[in-house]
Amino acid sequence: MTEPLPVPRGRHAPPLKVRLEVQRQRLFDAATAVFVRLGYAEASAEAISREAGMSKATFYEHFANKEECMMAVVEYAMGETLTRMLDAARRAGDDWSARHRAGVRAFLELVESAPDTARVALVEVVGAGPRALERRDRALEVMAQSMYEDARRGARESGEPSFATVDDAYACVGAIFELTSRQLRLGRPPRMIDLEPIVERLVLGIVSQSRTL
Repeated sequence: MTEPLPVPRGRHAPPLKVRLEVQRQRLFDAATAVFVRLGYAEASAEAISREAGMSKATFYEHFANKEECMMAVVEYAMGETLTRMLDAARRAGDDWSARHRAGVRAFLELVESAPDTARVALVEVVGAGPRALERRDRALEVMAQSMYEDARRGARESGEPSFATVDDAYACVGAIFELTSRQLRLGRPPRMIDLEPIVERLVLGIVSQSRTL
């Protein structure tokens, strides 16, 4: 996430919608920092507001509580991840393996560039309760469904291999996220991008098997 610019005031102030979007982005960034530094249990609306340089009243204009804030951060992170992966895959051209490799690299590069956001979405969310985990699970299902549909679209157009089922795509998503989570928690392997060949073998192996199904 990039640091938002200060919002002008007075007659030069932007429309309300723009101000609210900037506030929300600042709160996302602040919540990410607080959740990583303190953990979900010790985080509070007051700590997040203070980190963002805002009042608690402003926090509550956007979120009912820290749980809702956590869920919003997770949803935002997952949405951004999916967009980057699909965009990279579509720019990679017609070859199915090149598209999957591009999607894998885009994911790992994004996580490596924003490790705190990834840690909140993949690690800290586990301690945020059943509603937050439900939101995370739903986000994973959306990612798997989108990857499946994108791959099937390419298969229809060129006859190339694709995921045999949505569950095959979900198996890839789940494995990738677990590998990523381990790296964030334990530093194994040393760099996030070191996972690239492992994830490529996983995804390409599952997709290539669809030729025999």
